Amino acid sequence: MTDSSASLASLDHSIYCNFCPGYCCYRLPGSTLFVTALDINRIARHFNLSDGEVRKRFMESRNTFKTREDGSCVFLRNGVFEKRCSIHSARPRQCTEFPYGKPCPYLYRQDLLQRIHPRLLASLAAPCPDQSTASSSID
Repeated sequence: MTDSSASLASLDHSIYCNFCPGYCCYRLPGSTLFVTALDINRIARHFNLSDGEVRKRFMESRNTFKTREDGSCVFLRNGVFEKRCSIHSARPRQCTEFPYGKPCPYLYRQDLLQRIHPRLLASLAAPCPDQSTASSSID
């Protein structure tokens, strides 16, 4: 292991998430966000909905969310650079644990960045929701 890779391995990689515009919030072909029943229940409590209503409104299949046309998560806010996850306090376990104690692959893999970055830029250019419409994603 080189000095640079040793220092990289010892970093707290979650710190980068605080400054990330949400690269991992876009579905790439072959990838799936696995949503558990506990995740669904937590999201239901967040919106004051039943688990069944969360499944009906937000789930694509039994264990994954719907995505927008650009592949982004239905809970990702457009038009803002920070605090883009509209359910951050209730987000699924897989989202909470990513990148699983390892370096974020979106920071080190050009192939991933090339696929996600144009989508991310388009979403940042989208109109910023005002406070009155910020919770309208559940309507």
